[in-house]
Amino acid sequence: MPLYEHVFMARQDISNAQMDTLTEQFKSIITDNGGKIGRTEYWGLKPLTYRIRKNRKAHYALMNIEAPATAVAEMERQMGLNEDVIRFMTIRVEEHEEEPSVQMRAGRDRGDRPDRGDRPDRGDRPDRGDRGDRGDRGPRGGRGGRDDRSDDDEGDA
Repeated sequence: MPLYEHVFMARQDISNAQMDTLTEQFKSIITDNGGKIGRTEYWGLKPLTYRIRKNRKAHYALMNIEAPATAVAEMERQMGLNEDVIRFMTIRVEEHEEEPSVQMRAGRDRGDRPDRGDRPDRGDRPDRGDRGDRGDRGPRGGRGGRDDRSDDDEGDA
């Protein structure tokens, strides 16, 4: 059977328990249609880059699915009808990853970064040299400052 990774986003105002119920509902659709779920991950409530259906945040969940295409199509159809699901994406993959997804590893990888304490103090920056006398820069010219307008030009557009 084909393997899929499926991510869906649900509205920000549902609770974690409702999110678990949604995930179980979609799992049952897959299993009832002859497929199986390898792993599920709840990524949490995350901010969206832009508003989607008046939501600024969304609950994210990942499911690794092994199922026929008809089962996945039925699950996607049900998600399209469910008003709590605001977006979803299913991708066919060659094999499922055994380790946690990047979203789940993100917090733990911070310890692998080098300590930033060895950076030089800002006072140790090299001198940028004499920048010279810039002098008076003069009038703004054709850049259209406020002083360039006259009172009789205001109504003529």
